[in-house]
Amino acid sequence: MTRPLDIRPAGPDDWPAIWGIMDPVIARGDSYAWDQLTAEQARAVWLDAGADVFVAVDGTTVVGTYLLKPNQPGRGAHVCNAAFMVAPTAQGRGTGRAMAEDALVRATAAGYRGMQFNMVVATNEPAILLWRRLGFEVVGRIPGGFRHAEHGLVDALIMYRDLVESP
Repeated sequence: MTRPLDIRPAGPDDWPAIWGIMDPVIARGDSYAWDQLTAEQARAVWLDAGADVFVAVDGTTVVGTYLLKPNQPGRGAHVCNAAFMVAPTAQGRGTGRAMAEDALVRATAAGYRGMQFNMVVATNEPAILLWRRLGFEVVGRIPGGFRHAEHGLVDALIMYRDLVESP
């Protein structure tokens, strides 16, 4: 990134750019559990499912997206869940970190007490490194919990960060 990203709530007009990011990320089969989705299915799970959705914009180009939502309903709603996707052309430039930091600020401001990732693929070393740097810990491991497109069955990690007593 040569300039700071603008991270803002996503609007309906952002959907084509979000889908342009989601489609290749999901198709790789290395980080999200979904099989290939149609644009309509992807919109239903990302934009129309009641989560708060944000986009990272570099100039006028959407280069990333994330969503923030309660991890569980009711008595578990004080812990949030988030999911992040970065355009392949923007990877390795700090986009993911900028969105993660933004999500932590927004989650804390919204009153969430913790953030949990239910399935971080154990082979996704850049994500694991980022989450650890941002104070997340591995609190669980699901042996063979993810069917990786290239490596077959690999472990899935459950990662958590406290937002009240955070570092």
